[in-house]
Amino acid sequence: MPPARLLVTMWITTALASGAQALDLTEAWRAAALHDPEFAAARAAHEAGLARRTQAGALWRPNIQLESGVGRASIENATRGAAFSAPGLGASGGVAFDTSVTSGTSTRVALAVRQPLVDREREAQSRQLEIAADVAELEWLDAQQALKLRSSERYFDAALAAEQLRLLTRQTAAVDQALLEAQDRFRIGDRPVTDTHEAAARAASLASRRLAAETELELKRVALADLVGPQPVGVPLPLPTAPVRVDDVGVLADWLAQARQRNPALGVAEARLRAARQEQNKTSTALSPSLDLVAHIGRERLSGTGDFGGASNTSNNRAVGVQLAVPLYTGGWRSARQIEARALVDKAHADVERARQQVALQTRSAWLELAVGSGRQAALSSAALASQARLDATRVGLRAGDRTTQELLDAENDAAAADLALMQARVQLLTNRLRLSALAGQLDETHLSQIDAALRARR
Repeated sequence: MPPARLLVTMWITTALASGAQALDLTEAWRAAALHDPEFAAARAAHEAGLARRTQAGALWRPNIQLESGVGRASIENATRGAAFSAPGLGASGGVAFDTSVTSGTSTRVALAVRQPLVDREREAQSRQLEIAADVAELEWLDAQQALKLRSSERYFDAALAAEQLRLLTRQTAAVDQALLEAQDRFRIGDRPVTDTHEAAARAASLASRRLAAETELELKRVALADLVGPQPVGVPLPLPTAPVRVDDVGVLADWLAQARQRNPALGVAEARLRAARQEQNKTSTALSPSLDLVAHIGRERLSGTGDFGGASNTSNNRAVGVQLAVPLYTGGWRSARQIEARALVDKAHADVERARQQVALQTRSAWLELAVGSGRQAALSSAALASQARLDATRVGLRAGDRTTQELLDAENDAAAADLALMQARVQLLTNRLRLSALAGQLDETHLSQIDAALRARR
């Protein structure tokens, strides 16, 4: 047996084992939260975004800076007509003072403190950082809900692929039996040779379809394993064999209102609009003064030799006060920024409107699919029962000579297709319920647990 088919056979065998060995949807989501690279990137982005709130507060705290430097410097001072007086030396006029240091050692140390008081641009920047932190929270919520949906999609994809292979295997066994009966009856002259050829052709076609189904199952299994990481037993619970029931879907208008208020993707678009407005506020006026409380204490010293021998110059300074800065001319930079900011606000407005339309359309689609899902499931269930009844009647008719082998093969194919369509409808009903909750920003682990309970109760 080829390695790929061997892996699939082992996987199906495990899936048919006891429920304690199976992987439920909640476990798949928890494992994906630990192993999915896309979710890991979202987690890191969330942590980075939270730091922006701290940055926003830090913008209005004092900045304390220690400055120090050493280097080579020269200085020449010449003072004429100075007055000089000293105890015991009397007073002198027209005094000259000359000092000189050539390539001396210059040292400087200073401590500077700046406390922002009024700054329109800093205020807008602070609000932008707060909004960025809010965006990070919304994106993290959206990433969690997206991973739950992605986990459920891959989980049900693998389960449906296994169900499709199971139905094909069942159909193959029935067709092989029909082929044997046709061959036996042909040998005794009870059936024409065309029945044998028809059964053989259908068996070959099913063999091809089964190989394709085995390949699809292996791909779906690998996709699920890539998401959830290494699992002791990575097999989904079998799909429900009884009708799936969901909670009352409620009123469409209520879901649309909840989506407008709580949808994470729409919340991100609205937050980015607020950030664009803050960017516009940075340059909304021609003059945006800033006022800071400043304090400074420092010491400078230059020592060495010069034209008059050894010399040194030491300066100590201290200052505290307020500092006003008013931009008067920026070479057109500020006006260009204003034009850019206004255009970005318009773009953000359009993005919000587009997001609202998309969310409303997706919510309406999920609600309608859910609203008709139960009826569709009931119709397909009736179709599956009718197909099975037709198959049973065709088998009886074939034995009595009233039906042909071709009619039996068609009935087998229709019954298998009806069963698969019913399973797909049940899965679609469950996923649409999850999708509707996610659009309204309400999808949490409780919804996954409810689906696990439904799967275990209807196995």
